[in-house]
Amino acid sequence: MLFVFNYSYRIGRKQIRFHELNYLDKFQKGGAKYDFVVNGVVYKCFDNLCLHPIAVVCSELGAFSSFSSWRDASFGRCFRTYCSDIYGSNNGFDDENEEFRKTDLVGSGVSSFFGNPDGDYEKDQHFKFGDDIEGVESNDEEEEGVDVDDDGDLLASNLSNRNHEQGNDFKRVEIGDGEFRHPLVRETCKLIQLRSSWNRKLEGELRHLVRSLSPPQVCAVLLSQDDERIALRFFYWADRLWRYRHDSSVYSVMLEILSKTKLCQGAKRVLRLMTRRGIQLWPEAFGFVMVSYSRAGRLRDAMKVLTLMQKAGVEPSLSICNTAIHILVVGNKLEKALRFAERMVLIGIAPNVVTYNCLIKGHCNVHQVEQAMELIDQMPSKGCSPDKVSYYTIMGFLCRDKRMNEIRELMKKMKRDGNLLPDHVTYNSLIQMLSKHGHADEALEILKEAEELRFKVDKVEYSAIVHAYCKEGRIKKAKEIVGEMFSKGCVPDVVTYTSVLDGFCRIGKLDQAKKIMQQMYKHHCKPNAVTYTTLLNGLCRNGKSLAAREMMNMSEEEWWTPNAITYSVVVHGLRREGKLSEACDVVREMIGKGFFPNPVEINLLVQSLCRDGKPYEAEQLLKECMNKGCAVNVVNFTTVIHGFCQKDDLEAALSLLDDMYLCNKHPDTVTYTTLIDALGKTGRIEEASELTMKMLRQGLVPSPVTYRTVIHQYCQMGRVEDLLILLKKMLLKSKFRTAYNLVIEKLCKFGYLEEADSLLCEVLRTASRIDAKTCHVLMESYLSVGIPMSAYKVACRMFNRNLLPDLKLCEKVSKRLLMEGKLEEADRLILQFVERGCVSAQDQKYLQD
Repeated sequence: MLFVFNYSYRIGRKQIRFHELNYLDKFQKGGAKYDFVVNGVVYKCFDNLCLHPIAVVCSELGAFSSFSSWRDASFGRCFRTYCSDIYGSNNGFDDENEEFRKTDLVGSGVSSFFGNPDGDYEKDQHFKFGDDIEGVESNDEEEEGVDVDDDGDLLASNLSNRNHEQGNDFKRVEIGDGEFRHPLVRETCKLIQLRSSWNRKLEGELRHLVRSLSPPQVCAVLLSQDDERIALRFFYWADRLWRYRHDSSVYSVMLEILSKTKLCQGAKRVLRLMTRRGIQLWPEAFGFVMVSYSRAGRLRDAMKVLTLMQKAGVEPSLSICNTAIHILVVGNKLEKALRFAERMVLIGIAPNVVTYNCLIKGHCNVHQVEQAMELIDQMPSKGCSPDKVSYYTIMGFLCRDKRMNEIRELMKKMKRDGNLLPDHVTYNSLIQMLSKHGHADEALEILKEAEELRFKVDKVEYSAIVHAYCKEGRIKKAKEIVGEMFSKGCVPDVVTYTSVLDGFCRIGKLDQAKKIMQQMYKHHCKPNAVTYTTLLNGLCRNGKSLAAREMMNMSEEEWWTPNAITYSVVVHGLRREGKLSEACDVVREMIGKGFFPNPVEINLLVQSLCRDGKPYEAEQLLKECMNKGCAVNVVNFTTVIHGFCQKDDLEAALSLLDDMYLCNKHPDTVTYTTLIDALGKTGRIEEASELTMKMLRQGLVPSPVTYRTVIHQYCQMGRVEDLLILLKKMLLKSKFRTAYNLVIEKLCKFGYLEEADSLLCEVLRTASRIDAKTCHVLMESYLSVGIPMSAYKVACRMFNRNLLPDLKLCEKVSKRLLMEGKLEEADRLILQFVERGCVSAQDQKYLQD
């Protein structure tokens, strides 16, 4: 049974309207209150109650309730009590599903997909389209019972799960072109793209469309999204709609989309949502989640997915085992991959050629080509014959090292043992691999051999060899290959010409490069954007960025369109030549054409402006890029702040820090450290201290550079007490082993020896080599100011902590003590070395004399 109370308001005439009110037994109006009855339970609404969207969803297994911004807590409690009376205190869920409960509460079927534009609903907790799906990736809960080291035992434990029910066999969902062109799909995608101007009306239209879509059409909508995060948000939003449920094929497509990203936590939640919705699970679904974790670099969590599969009662299949082995191989865990393969055989899953090919690749990745060859020899005895991919994998490794003799022997072995004849694909693969690794002569040799065997070699292979020769700077040989192509009736294409043009640009022969472009027109081969970008890059490399700029301006007349890389090449060419104003103009033109520079490109230009003493222009460019929708990050802001600090304009730097909060670009430790250092250098130590405390309150962890900056500024001013108070608060956030060592050394540098000596006890607690170095600094400082007795005391404290001072330094101290008539202390200092066997008695007598 499902109750939906959607969009209820209090209006001036004391009337409450419920839109889409279902299964309501009774609603009656009183003088000062309104009663309504659900299943015999009476609920009261008073005049001062303004209800907001509420959803109470009940199912056979349990219930959950979402209360958004209640202004009357008692009314919310009565609903929770009602659900608790029927379904128990946990609302039908155990603790293991707590994360899913939290997931479902983030926006229900009555919440807004794209956020809430109305001012009356600002306090509502809506599932906003702008929420950062990736932001929750770090909140991954830990699973018990599996480690990467125990992956082999995991399969053995699954033997007990043989009696569990299995889901249907996995079938990859194929979406035809007709589904993508369907009017409903196109209209749905259009509404999703209008998220910036979203309102209730458009959301209602989207709900109506989604309920009208068939499962293949929903899959087409998900696959049509350029950003996987948008697809995931749409998936969540649609799943919470009233009178709609995703088909199992939609879950399959969603997991396959997420497997190509690093949104591993989102993939895991989709998998758990399948359990909640009663969708039958198949091993390939868990494999998609594993691949997503692997892409995120979380190998341990990827293997933990096998535990989830075991708890779900799904038996391991050959495909999931191959996925696990592939993930282990990619993660450079060959030993574990081999052990995993052994466990497969023990539980009755026979490896296939894909399994062995993964292991062969793993051996090649760690340069164990002999072991890979042994694995190919063992495959027939295991009932699995190697295929061409098995041999190609080893050939690719041999191509990197130019081991041509072994490649030819492997081709003979492929024909003799595997009955696999080298074909057109074999020779093409060898040519491509050799050319890729810069072995053009060997690739040409293979090409000649393929032609002798009457295999057709097309312009793709020739172009690869030409490109390899051009990268080596052998342009003459590349031109000979192009001429040979003409003689054999193989007309070069735009890729071939672009490779030759790039080769001339690499050696600085720009005139020859331009002639190549003229030859392209002569042979009816039209240059494309890549060709022009290559020529522009050559001009910029040779200090002719202005000429490149003029050529790009003539693009419309030449009938070609610059792309994002074209603009980036010209911008960085101008930047390297110091023409920053022109570079900024190109960036603005680039944004106007719809090409947005990435944060790295923005930072290079902003940094150049700051180095040129133009932080104000850098700030203006940064804000323009941000207002136009470019991805500006905290590093870009920090670069401009550093530029202001170098110009001693701290007010502008602090103002930009405030702007970062307004733009939702939260400063990091580097940002704060830059400002703290600048404030300390100008004597504004109080403001620096306040900024440090603000950084700590923000939860940021001080870096070693932060410690050095703070210690240097405070020690320079001799404010040791204030420094120690601040240092203790910083150490609570992050430990810095050499903090007090650095304080003592800085105090010695600035002449505050008494303060440094008072902190020596903090250093001698650990008594390490670093502490000994700090003590030596203090001893030398005492000697430099003519106080050898204090240096002697420091040496004695080191001996007491079983630290051995520097012998030569102690000799200096002893001599200075003798000069001051402190014979007893001088003898005792050397005697300490004699007792520890560091100085012989003869050397001691010599030192005393």
